[in-house]
Amino acid sequence: MSVDLTVPLEWKTATGDSAKMLEELQPNILKAHARDHFSALFLRFSETTSAMKFLASLVPLMKSAKTHLTEVERFKTEGVKGTPYVGTGLTSAGYRFLKIEAPQDESFRLGMRAQETREKLNDPPRSTFDSGYHDEIHAVVIIGDGADAPMTARRNAVLALIPSTVSVVAEETGFGRVNANGEGIEHFGYVDGRSQPLFLVEDIHAEKTGTDGISVWDPTAALNQVLVPDHAAPDPEVHFGSYFVFRKLEQNVRRFKQSEEALADELGLAGEDRERAGAMIVGRFEDGTPLTAQREGGAESPVPNNFDYGSDLAGAKCPFQAHIRKTNPRGSGGAEQPPQERLHLMARRGVPYGERADDPNADLPPSARPSGGVGLLFMAFNSVLGNQFEFTQATWSNNPGFPIPPVGVKPPGLDPVIGQGPRPESVYTTEWAGSRTVTADPIPQAVTLKGGDYFFMPSLAFLRGLGGKN
Repeated sequence: MSVDLTVPLEWKTATGDSAKMLEELQPNILKAHARDHFSALFLRFSETTSAMKFLASLVPLMKSAKTHLTEVERFKTEGVKGTPYVGTGLTSAGYRFLKIEAPQDESFRLGMRAQETREKLNDPPRSTFDSGYHDEIHAVVIIGDGADAPMTARRNAVLALIPSTVSVVAEETGFGRVNANGEGIEHFGYVDGRSQPLFLVEDIHAEKTGTDGISVWDPTAALNQVLVPDHAAPDPEVHFGSYFVFRKLEQNVRRFKQSEEALADELGLAGEDRERAGAMIVGRFEDGTPLTAQREGGAESPVPNNFDYGSDLAGAKCPFQAHIRKTNPRGSGGAEQPPQERLHLMARRGVPYGERADDPNADLPPSARPSGGVGLLFMAFNSVLGNQFEFTQATWSNNPGFPIPPVGVKPPGLDPVIGQGPRPESVYTTEWAGSRTVTADPIPQAVTLKGGDYFFMPSLAFLRGLGGKN
C-alpha cells in the first residue's frame, strides 16, 4: 500500500504508509502551524561532515506533522498548548555542498538567485537585496510558535547546536498582527491568509461547517499539490517533502495608502465609499469582505471565502487587476479550464515583520504610515515551483493581459500589490456594478523584494540519516 497523492488525506484515520508519511513529514506543510512569533535563520556551510551532523542534531528539536496535528486537536478539546515548530530546508546549493543529489524540480535546481529565474520573475538585482542575501545560502531553519517565550527558547536551543563551520548569514523575525475581529492582517491593514488549498479531510469539513461553506468555492486540494517524494530519504514511498519559497517583501505602507487616496480621488469616490478604492486594489475590503460580493465592508467573522466571479464577468464589481483576482481567478481567468487553474495555487504560510507605532486599521493620513522597515515574510509550499509560485508571479501577477478581459475591454495591467515590471494604466468602474469607467494612473509599486531563496523541506527520516554519514 502506498500513499494516495491524488486525494486529500484523512489524518485521524490514516494507517499504513499514510500514517508513516505523517510520522516523517515536517509540520506546517499540510496545515499551517502557529507562527505569530517567528524566526528564520539562513545558513551557509563551510565543511560537509559538521553540516550534516548539525542538520541531524535538529531532529530532536523538531516534531512530525502527525504530532503537530495531534497537538492542534488536543488544544481544541483540552486547551493544552502545543510545542514550538522547528522546520529546516536546503537550497540546491546546499545539496550540492553536501554532495547529495538534489530534488529534481527544474526551478529548484536553478534557484531563485539564477539570472534566468530573476528574468522570469522580473525580480530586482540581487545587489539590491538586504546584505545577508547577496551570497549563496545553503539552508534555512525556521522556528515558530503562538507565544514569544517558547519560540525564543527553541531558537536559542537551535543556535546552541550551530558549529563554527556553519554561519548564520541572515535572520528574519516575524510577528503576527490581528485586527479588531482577531483576524490575521498584513501591514497594509488587510485580512491575509484566506483562500488556502486544504489537503486534510478534517480541515475541508471544518471549512464547510464552520465558515460560509464550500458550495461555490471548494478549497479541496490533492496531496500532490504540496507533497513530493523525498528521493534522498531511505524510503521515498513513505518519506515526503515540499518545495519552500521564502521571499522578504518590504511594504511601503505610506505609498500604498497614498495610492488608495489617489485612486479614490480619480474615481470621484466620497465619504465611506472611498474605502472601495483600497478594495479595488486588493479585491477585498480591509475586514476581508470580497468586493465582488458587496460594495462595502462588513461581511467579516468569519471572513467570507465561498465566492467566485461568476456574477462579475465584466469586472464591474471587482476589477480584473485586483490582487486576489489576479492570484486566484477562481475559474474566471479565461486562459485555462478551472481544474487546471486551481493547480497553480500553493499553501501560503507568510507572517508580517517589522515594528510600527501606528494601528494599520486606524483612520490616519498616509504621512503617519511607515515607508519602509515593515513587510511580509512570504512563505509557501509547492510541489512544482514552475507551475505554482513562479506561474502565479510571472504569468498571473506580472502579466498585464491576465485575466483575459472581454472583447473590447482594455487589458487589466499588473497586480497592483505584488506585480513586478512596468505598470500600465488600468480601468476601474466608478460605481460598484456600474458601467461608467475611468482609466486611472498606474498604482505605484509599494512592495519590494529584499531577499529570498528556494528550499526543499525534506523528511525527518532524511535529516536523521545525515547523522551517520561521513
